[in-house]
Amino acid sequence: MNIRSIIEHILPPACLLCGGQARAALCAGCRADLPWHRAPACPVCALPSPEGRVCGACLKRPPAYDRTRAALAYAFPLDRLIPHLKYRGRLAVAPALADCLAASLNEAPRPDCLTPMPLHPVRLRERGFNHAGEIARGLAQRLGLRLDATLCRRVRDTPPQMRLALEARRRNMRGAFECDAAVSGLHVAIVDDVMTTGSSLDALAQSLKRAGAREVSCWVVARALPAGGRAA
Repeated sequence: MNIRSIIEHILPPACLLCGGQARAALCAGCRADLPWHRAPACPVCALPSPEGRVCGACLKRPPAYDRTRAALAYAFPLDRLIPHLKYRGRLAVAPALADCLAASLNEAPRPDCLTPMPLHPVRLRERGFNHAGEIARGLAQRLGLRLDATLCRRVRDTPPQMRLALEARRRNMRGAFECDAAVSGLHVAIVDDVMTTGSSLDALAQSLKRAGAREVSCWVVARALPAGGRAA
């Protein structure tokens, strides 16, 4: 028995949500109660769509990415849990999110490699870590996929997207990323925590496509749903 096993035997890990004893970061009850995004959704952007058809917005203005998989809806308790990782440095949250994302990808086409949504160097110095990178690391380990966090760089320290309208978000992300890695002919999956409008993912996918990527998938922990949207 190794040191970690001994410690866990003496002090069983506590569930991140309820604080009860758990064999993983989340106990079975809390995990089952999460807002899993299982309703029929557009295969491109993961928004709710009748019978899982491509939605009108993606038909009218196709994004640079080819498909999206979202494990959960961005609702309680994700809207509490993810900020604890992102802004408070609670790194124990990342493996739990990676577990949830991995569980939703059983039938997803496997990419040649994963890459996390990059942070600008200024933000990276402020936080000391890339939350998307932490999730991507756990996901790569669970799925046996190659992870390369150096494929793309964030070259503009863009203002936060949170309070911007859709078109303003798109303008905000123009020229935000550069990709000069050898991705020609590859299928790359971008890993991120939350997809809201998809503007950041679209801009990063554009950079990867310009560099020659054959396909770009978006693998996100949670999808923000419009009013009236629901997870099943």
